[in-house]
Amino acid sequence: MPYVRCVGESWPLTLDRANFEYQALSVQFSLCPKLIPKVHYFSRSDALMIMDYIAPPNIILRKGLIAGIKYPTLSQDLGEFCARTLFGTSALKLSASEMRKECKFWVTNTEMCALTETVVFREPYIDAPNNRWTSPQLDNDKKMIEEDVQLKVAASKLNKKFITQSQALLHADLHTGSVMCSPADGQTFVIDPEFAFYGPMGFDIGAIIANLFLNYVSQRGHNNSPGYDEWILEQVVILWNTFEATFCQLWNDPVEHTGDAYHRSLFTDESSLIACQEAFMREIFVDALGFCGMKMLRRIVGIAHVEDLESIEDPDMRATCERHGLEVAKELIKNASKYENINDAVTMVASKTVNK
Repeated sequence: MPYVRCVGESWPLTLDRANFEYQALSVQFSLCPKLIPKVHYFSRSDALMIMDYIAPPNIILRKGLIAGIKYPTLSQDLGEFCARTLFGTSALKLSASEMRKECKFWVTNTEMCALTETVVFREPYIDAPNNRWTSPQLDNDKKMIEEDVQLKVAASKLNKKFITQSQALLHADLHTGSVMCSPADGQTFVIDPEFAFYGPMGFDIGAIIANLFLNYVSQRGHNNSPGYDEWILEQVVILWNTFEATFCQLWNDPVEHTGDAYHRSLFTDESSLIACQEAFMREIFVDALGFCGMKMLRRIVGIAHVEDLESIEDPDMRATCERHGLEVAKELIKNASKYENINDAVTMVASKTVNK
């Protein structure tokens, strides 16, 4: 559609985003074909794309998580998707000249980046007409966000990273509504990369983890089987660990690590390479937690919410779940660097208590 779907014609968008989606799907398919639907035809003038039909029992992941479905390969698949697409489009794989060429093309997806910068990094922290939240239950929570200077400073630093750090080609809208899954055969497909651009690697990982955390905090408002909330948190740990292991495995492979970043000629002994990898992965981890918090907060008090929470009919229960999410979000935005590993972050999420 030539406008923002959740707003309408008052917020127009160019159909050029269909071309960016097609180009991103093509790149992602070349790097991770088992997790991406194949595109068979694309017309830029008509914004028309023909791709593989993702047949039932595959459904949108968000709906499956709300229904309490367990997916046997979900977290491994998403961790692998992030690792292969981010590594394969970074300067670890590409030469400096190739990297600059790619950045030159993807930097032109300006409308979609501007949309993200508005609805993720700015509006939720101010009094903006697009914002909405469960009122009056969260009125004071929203006011506290607008008055929290430390939160705004931290959010602004993450916004600067989003604007200036071109590490790899991002999906840039990697939430549970952009994934389709089937528990029967362990299929996973990542779709809808119309926001794709070159940005900080932690943004994609943080986005998908944020949506798993949002589902986790919504669980008390749903009637899923006992222990399902714990299963959700387990998936976060597996996803990050799979991402980290796969990314480093690619880096260790001289067939894959052909780029100019951390050039192999500089690191001839294993210990120096490991030191580089540890520092690099630490930076991505901290970024991912910060961006995770940003994506959570915007889905509770910004323009676009998530069905996980919106489907809770009792407004008091919904507000309780949302307040849990806000407390997690603010903690991650302000204090991401204090968490040593993914288990520490997950423990924090589970231990947060909120008043009704």
